[in-house]
Amino acid sequence: MAPPVIGCAGRVGGYGLDNHGLTPNGQVHWNLEWEALYDAALRRDEGKLTAHGVLMAETGERTGRSPNDKFVVKIGDETNPLTGDIWWGDINVPTTSEVFDNLSAKVRNYLSNRDEIFVQDLFAGADSDERLAIRVVTENAWHSSFSRNMFVRPSIAEIEAHVPEFTILHAPNFHANPDVDGTNSHVFVIISFEERTVIIGGTEYAGEIKKSIFSIMNHLLPGRGHLPMHCSSNTTGDNTAVFFGLSGTGKTTLSADPNRALVGDDEHGWSAKGVFNFEGGCYAKLIDLSEEDEPAIFATTRMPGSILENIVTDSEGVPDFTDKSLTENTRGSYPIEYIENRTMDSMAGHPQNVVFLTCDAFGVLPPISRLNPSQAAYHFISGYTAKVAGTEVGIVEPQATFSACFGAPFMPRHPSVYADLLSSKMAEHGARCWLLNTGWVSGGYGKSKRIRIKWTRALLNAALDGSLNNAEFVIDTRFGFEIPQTCEGVPDEILNPRDTWGDGADYDRAADHLANMFDENFLQFEEGTSQDVLDAAPKPLS
Repeated sequence: MAPPVIGCAGRVGGYGLDNHGLTPNGQVHWNLEWEALYDAALRRDEGKLTAHGVLMAETGERTGRSPNDKFVVKIGDETNPLTGDIWWGDINVPTTSEVFDNLSAKVRNYLSNRDEIFVQDLFAGADSDERLAIRVVTENAWHSSFSRNMFVRPSIAEIEAHVPEFTILHAPNFHANPDVDGTNSHVFVIISFEERTVIIGGTEYAGEIKKSIFSIMNHLLPGRGHLPMHCSSNTTGDNTAVFFGLSGTGKTTLSADPNRALVGDDEHGWSAKGVFNFEGGCYAKLIDLSEEDEPAIFATTRMPGSILENIVTDSEGVPDFTDKSLTENTRGSYPIEYIENRTMDSMAGHPQNVVFLTCDAFGVLPPISRLNPSQAAYHFISGYTAKVAGTEVGIVEPQATFSACFGAPFMPRHPSVYADLLSSKMAEHGARCWLLNTGWVSGGYGKSKRIRIKWTRALLNAALDGSLNNAEFVIDTRFGFEIPQTCEGVPDEILNPRDTWGDGADYDRAADHLANMFDENFLQFEEGTSQDVLDAAPKPLS
């Protein structure tokens, strides 16, 4: 498939860089497409090509997000219309206008004095009624190409009329001085809703660009009555599903289904019209990627126009997706047009099924369970999965991980705001909710293998097409959700995890341990959460 040619290289509208306080002394490259950006990246020694002609770049010491270096400028108190609704704390960390103004002046001066800078005028949101006009100004050609992949590319006419509502000033090679600049390290990601600007410095990890805009959308949309979602989505046209999940739970893999068209793989909104993708591309995790298991994603890694991050190649320049020497968080960015089986407008109708993906390493949760509305809200706010040994330094046994709304680092408002929106939309459109465990049963991690993906797909397909609703269900006495007792293509004996353990008492101890972790985690959300949702908490039996 030929790469898409969308927009017009070099075109610029009437809204100049002076509006952002930039006075460039070097060359400004406006809205270049991938071919010209590849050429510039190679000329500037920002990366190299694989054997298939795909640009690779390395991000240096930061190979993932830097959550401890992200801030939001706090304006006034809780009555301020810009930031009064933000749930301040360890995730939404406030900083002052003085810190932002001082550091943004340095970033503007730095970018203005580069020999070259690259500008992309884009949109966040496939729905033209809800989209956000954005501009990304960066010192690197490959980051400009990444931005062009990840956001919605405008038409020529739209470029000429483009006035950004939010702008990212991206200076990955500019380092802050924590002692002077009020940061925690030399890295910073700061959002100012007053200035409608994001400044990013000190990190080359490209994901900071897309996630900062996601955070902004997550703050703006609830005010319009719409639900922003950290989820993937696919559809058959009259049957739409959304898949929430943290990294490693299968969000991208399970939404790439040959029988269902992809809407998007990571960030969506649920409006009065249905689901719409925030993005114009995908940012897939590539570790251990295989052509057999994920053919559509694998194909994109051989299509020029894609960007590969922190990938190691063999002597012939062929990517080795099993090589973790740079990081386990290897990534690929590509335009959504590279996926043939997709919706043409990156939109779909209202979901009939909402799926929460969790990789339970404790072997406690069933492969699939059905949740009532209160349980759906509880598990949505909890956002549970588990890390296993080897995924991070110091982890030697499974560790529970809770991320509210399956995307806490990007959710500026209290989690109950998003949970209430989810509950109301599910009720309005009659959507069912499923908790799908893509992790372990039979004693958990280290005592059995992860659930076979073909069983997971069979359970998921049965849930989405409605056939699983015809099965007999039993209620789990501890967690309260319903567990199906049969599903075609799946062994009956794995559906009730307690039955897969050699000793039921061992299971009970592990299950009570996990239930207690759920309860302890939820203490922080009790204030502002309805009693029905609080009553949906798991109840340890001992």
